[in-house]
Amino acid sequence: MSIDTSKRTSEVEIMDDFDLQGNELDQTLRDLDNINKWLGGNKITLEGVKNIVLKQTNTQEIHITDVGCGNGAVLREIARWGRKNKYNLKLAGIDANTHAIGIAEKMSIGFPEIEFLALDIFSEEFKNFHCDIILCTLTLHHFKNGEILELLNLFSQQSRLGVVINDLHRSKLAYRLFQVFCSVFIRNEIARKDGLISILRGFKKEELKNFAGKIPQANHKITWKWAFRYRWIIQKEKI
Repeated sequence: MSIDTSKRTSEVEIMDDFDLQGNELDQTLRDLDNINKWLGGNKITLEGVKNIVLKQTNTQEIHITDVGCGNGAVLREIARWGRKNKYNLKLAGIDANTHAIGIAEKMSIGFPEIEFLALDIFSEEFKNFHCDIILCTLTLHHFKNGEILELLNLFSQQSRLGVVINDLHRSKLAYRLFQVFCSVFIRNEIARKDGLISILRGFKKEELKNFAGKIPQANHKITWKWAFRYRWIIQKEKI
C-alpha cells in the first residue's frame, strides 16, 4: 500500500471519541505511554520544560499545564524531576475526556502537586485559564490547521513564559518503522491504528515554521528529535 505524506490526513482517530472509557481506554493510554517511553517521547517534552524552567529561580512557584494530558504520564515525569532538583512546581493536566481524567487522578495518587481538569480547550472556561508554561505533547496533530493556529495564539497569550510542543514528523519512513515496531511490541489494536493515523496527521517542518510566523512576540525553536518528532519551544519575548 502506497503512503501519501504530501499533506495532513483528515482521517479521525479512535481516541478522538471522548466517550471512550473503561478498560479499553485505560489499556490504550498505558500502551501509548509505553510507546512514548520506549521511543523517548516524554523525555523530549521534559527537556523542553527544562529549557525554560532552568532560566528561572528555584524559589518561585512555576505553574505548568499539560493540554491533552491523557493519563498524566508526562506530568508525573516532570513532577519527579522537579522534586529531585528542588523546583516548586504546580502542575495541571487538562483533557476533554472525563474518563481519561479519572484514570490520571488514580495513577497520580502521591503527587499532590498535580491536579487534573476535564475541560474542552475551545470552551470559554479554558480561554480564561492562565499559567507559566503550556505543554502540548502529541495533541496538536488532532486538530485542523485553522484550529491549530487559533490554539497556538491562545496558548501564547495564556502562558507567561512559553509553550512546549512535542509532535510527530509526518513521513513514509516513520509510518513503515511504526508498522514494524507494532508488529513486535504492540498488540492493542487501537494503539496500532491510531498510531499510524497520528503519523499521517503529523507535520513537516515547513508547516510548523509557517504556524510560527503567525505567532507574534515570541522566539521559536523547532528541532527534529528521534523518533520522528519535532520539539517546538515558543518562548515569550520580554516586553
